Amino acid sequence: MNILESLRIAITALTTNGLRSFLTILGMTIGVGAVIGLVSLGRGVEVFVAQEFGGLGSNLLQVTTVRPSSPTRTRIEPLTTLEARDLANPAIAPSVRQIASEYRLLGLVDGPDGTSNLTIRGVTANFTDVLDWELREGAFISSADVEDTARVALLGVDAVERLFGDKDFNPIGATIRINDRTFTVIGVMAELDAAFTGDDESVLIPLTTAQTRLSDARTRDGGYRLTILHVQVVSEELLETATQEIEAYLKQAHNIIFEGEQDFRVANQAQLLNFFRTLTGILTIFLSLIAGISLLVAGIGVMNIMLVTVTERTREIGLRKAVGARGADIMTQFLMESLILAIIGGICGIGLGWIGIQVGGTIVTDVQLTITLDAVILATFVSTFVGVVFGLYPASRAAKMRPIDALRFE
Repeated sequence: MNILESLRIAITALTTNGLRSFLTILGMTIGVGAVIGLVSLGRGVEVFVAQEFGGLGSNLLQVTTVRPSSPTRTRIEPLTTLEARDLANPAIAPSVRQIASEYRLLGLVDGPDGTSNLTIRGVTANFTDVLDWELREGAFISSADVEDTARVALLGVDAVERLFGDKDFNPIGATIRINDRTFTVIGVMAELDAAFTGDDESVLIPLTTAQTRLSDARTRDGGYRLTILHVQVVSEELLETATQEIEAYLKQAHNIIFEGEQDFRVANQAQLLNFFRTLTGILTIFLSLIAGISLLVAGIGVMNIMLVTVTERTREIGLRKAVGARGADIMTQFLMESLILAIIGGICGIGLGWIGIQVGGTIVTDVQLTITLDAVILATFVSTFVGVVFGLYPASRAAKMRPIDALRFE
């Protein structure tokens, strides 16, 4: 018996039990749709993370304070303005182009239309040059503002919305109060939509103002504490060299003797991006495994239906064998039925996944959800594989029936 004849018989058998076939296909559809949707979600999150960190610059290092991993050192030396000054010296770190210093603290900020606890970021005048963060309107903090410890502030767009009720509002010239001290708004930063950093909710003020008017950040050596050093390297190729220069200087400045006593960390955007890519990759695999469970359940449903079909058609199998049908012909017929169920379910699942992605894209606008070719190929392969694997045993059982036993079956 040829393939076309097996296909015709399989379609006839499936349409005879239309409702049962439909429910089996529905299970496959949901399973395949879940695989496509969740894989696309994982990929979309990965692209979103890459875009978030890619905008920060590829030749940027961040130096922060961390707790030493070695128990032999309990004291943590803070980063200071003196260290920022030395690292900006080409004689100490020739691979460093410039450094933007930052001191962070939490502040209670009062505006005309709201009060919020926001991150206050004391920054230097070159902050936007190093981090490539543009202004939406107004002017940025000047060197004179830093020298004079001026009470001026710039707002992220989300901070504008919290304090003035509308993120599109122009607050330049308005006054706000930070920890009961009056500040004049001189500008608004462009929207970054920085989900991982919270930049859009921050308030930027001169570094010296944050260190002296809102906090006592003076250190014993005459400098002032810093939270982060944003280090712009001469070129991306010198990132590793700059990292070694910074680490060598800070080890000496902080009296680091043994490995593990480091109370600082030097990280670049590539490392951060690779870290989050690893996390999102694990997330994608985890989501795929969850979706795979539904496919497994659908495959068990296919096997169950095919076993029921074989039992119901035992006399038909015996009759066909009695008139000359071979075991291979019987196996081909039942495998064909199983494949048809799985393939139709896979095609419908691709459509369901596409609909889910379109709906999800309107709800989660920050993450771009698209069906990728590899997700479609994977879904097609998996649905076909399920059809073969879970249809193989019922088909084999049917092919091995003895004609005389099948004809006697009641």
